[in-house]
Amino acid sequence: MSHPTRRLSRVVAVTLVSALSVAGLAACSSGGGDEANVYFLNFKPEQDAAYQEIAAAYTEETGVDVKVVTAASGNYEQTLKAEIGKQEAPTIFQVNGPVGQQTWGDYMADLSEADFAKALKEDTSPLKDDEDAIVGVPFAVEGYGIIYNQAIMDRYFALPGAAVGSVEEITDFDTLKAVADDMQAKKAELGIDGVFASTSLASGEDWRWQTHLANIPVHYEFEDLGTTDAPTLEFTYNENFKNLFDLYLTDSTVEPSLAPSKSVTDSMAEFALGQAAMVQNGNWAWSQIADVSGNVVAEDDIKFMPMYTGMPQDPEQGLAIGTENYLAVNSDASEADQQASIDFLNWLFTSDAGKTRVVEDLGFIAPFEGFTEDDTPADPLARQVAESLANPDSTAIPWDFQYFPSQQFKNDFGQDLAQYASGNMEWDQVVENFRANWEAETAALQ
Repeated sequence: MSHPTRRLSRVVAVTLVSALSVAGLAACSSGGGDEANVYFLNFKPEQDAAYQEIAAAYTEETGVDVKVVTAASGNYEQTLKAEIGKQEAPTIFQVNGPVGQQTWGDYMADLSEADFAKALKEDTSPLKDDEDAIVGVPFAVEGYGIIYNQAIMDRYFALPGAAVGSVEEITDFDTLKAVADDMQAKKAELGIDGVFASTSLASGEDWRWQTHLANIPVHYEFEDLGTTDAPTLEFTYNENFKNLFDLYLTDSTVEPSLAPSKSVTDSMAEFALGQAAMVQNGNWAWSQIADVSGNVVAEDDIKFMPMYTGMPQDPEQGLAIGTENYLAVNSDASEADQQASIDFLNWLFTSDAGKTRVVEDLGFIAPFEGFTEDDTPADPLARQVAESLANPDSTAIPWDFQYFPSQQFKNDFGQDLAQYASGNMEWDQVVENFRANWEAETAALQ
């Protein structure tokens, strides 16, 4: 259901546009001319270069101009809000699951007849409106967990008195903590600055904790409730979140008080340069590691393990695997621009040339028919996500953070985590704020 204020704003906006059109001031298309245009507002900064190359290749092949603009990390919603009202608004944008659809549903065109939407595999669900029309299409299956450097781990296992003899013995939080604590105590012998790369808690850089780590306890609470539609949440498993978060802070390359000044780039560089043995991130991080000048992590040594938090399910838990972002086409764009945008997405996900770009340039595990096991990206982390997904002995954690009530909720939680890391907020206050903000932001969506 649309928010009443948003519906009113839309009515005003449509009336204004109509008036301008009558006055002869409205453009023939969102591009301001007679030719169709495609403007893609991209969510992920790390994929900007790949999308720029893809756009150029498509324009060269078809003659259709494709503009790619990439929002700064943590600022996608603000950027989309600023851009969507412009005359040359994005014709393709991304939404964050069902919550994103609640915000942007009025702008999401019917994609039911688009080839790329029809090509979705049966086990992958699109976003649909109240009339059962497809309005959002997931485009990548991704996974995240704790990335580790096997070479450093092997150095540790070879030390006298090592807590365990192999990574395979780490199947729960207690064992992970025993290993991490011992490695931290022996960091000089191992030639590292800390076990875990710095916990990036700078504003806009905290998504690995306020979203990805938070997904684990929230998922299990959703399971207890039997629903992902929760107007209130107790944060029942907050101590499990705290278990792993505290471990990241204490067995780190930096003091906890420095975490609020650190970025994801800082963290990934520490791992790439061999200063840390582990870092929490997803399969998209391979390029962030491999492209660091001076990278010492060999492709064969970069591995994943699940994020253990002390839940009884730890031994069976796999990586967190799912889809968060869905492609949408702007229903306010001209019909020509909408069709041009659909044509571009059809090319990207269904043509041979486009599929090659998806696998080799974007590194996506794409959820479309026509992509086979042979089309798994070559990078080591993507291969391990695909293997984990197919492993019958582990249970992947779904990306339930797409049901978090808002970006504001996540930002507030991230700020509280930074205050906690700095020693300026007690954990009980973090939990109390989590509960209050969840309820308030969920109510605001009604």
